[in-house]
Amino acid sequence: MTSIVIPAHNEGRVIGRLLDALLADTSSSGPDIVVVCNGCTDDTARVAGSRGDRVRVVEIPTPSKHTALRVGDEHARGFPRLYVDADVVVGSADVRALAGALAQDPGLLAAAPGRDVPLAGCAWPVRAYYRVWQLLPAVREGLFGRGVIAVTEEGHKRIAALPPLMADDLAASLAFGPGERRVVEAARVVVRPPRTWADLIRRKVRAATSSAEFERFQAAREGGAGAAPSARTATADLRALLRGRPTLVPEVAVFAAAALAARRGARRAIRDQDFSTWLRDESSRQG
Repeated sequence: MTSIVIPAHNEGRVIGRLLDALLADTSSSGPDIVVVCNGCTDDTARVAGSRGDRVRVVEIPTPSKHTALRVGDEHARGFPRLYVDADVVVGSADVRALAGALAQDPGLLAAAPGRDVPLAGCAWPVRAYYRVWQLLPAVREGLFGRGVIAVTEEGHKRIAALPPLMADDLAASLAFGPGERRVVEAARVVVRPPRTWADLIRRKVRAATSSAEFERFQAAREGGAGAAPSARTATADLRALLRGRPTLVPEVAVFAAAALAARRGARRAIRDQDFSTWLRDESSRQG
């Protein structure tokens, strides 16, 4: 049985659309869905519970995604297992496509869907940023930034051994080699971006902070031996992009400005070793 674990912290405004998509076109024998409401102060549990017996709701007092994922594992019934962020939208057919890909290739341990980022309603700088971001090789090939990752039982052992990290999806992606992970383009997930520049920077500051935490974890694990895997964008990546698409100069300038602002914003958190403050943008949760 395919199991879906959804950690949710104050996602009452958006979790209904995800659950409706997951429950569409499925029978009572469809995927096992567990929603772990962690530290919620809104109606997330009520909204999730209103979707019927197919959705099991577990409530915990601690507002922690890592804890919610582990609690979800305790309640999930089978494999392959999907971990899905509450603010994305992925449908039942997409779940079947991911499960099918894992079943067909015994060497495949983890999979994620292709990513759709609707930019209508976003400020121009946000649209410019994402036009560049989505073209970067690490973004196209990695499992992170999609809000969905599916793993086999063996793949689950790999990510369950990871420590609590803010960059949990990045860590999960880099835990698998290129031959062990795959982006299944036949499956799709809708990831709503922030609509405003301020919310984009908040999200990127969080990403920069969590990437720094992950890199420190990698360095400690590797003991300084060799370069650890990374998903950071290098200047060379942007230069290569411009060589192939010179008309993207304005967009690349916006991307670079956002990256610099994010690094400046993350310095204090990194200096203070604050890897727990979650800077969430609310604009992507509107409507």
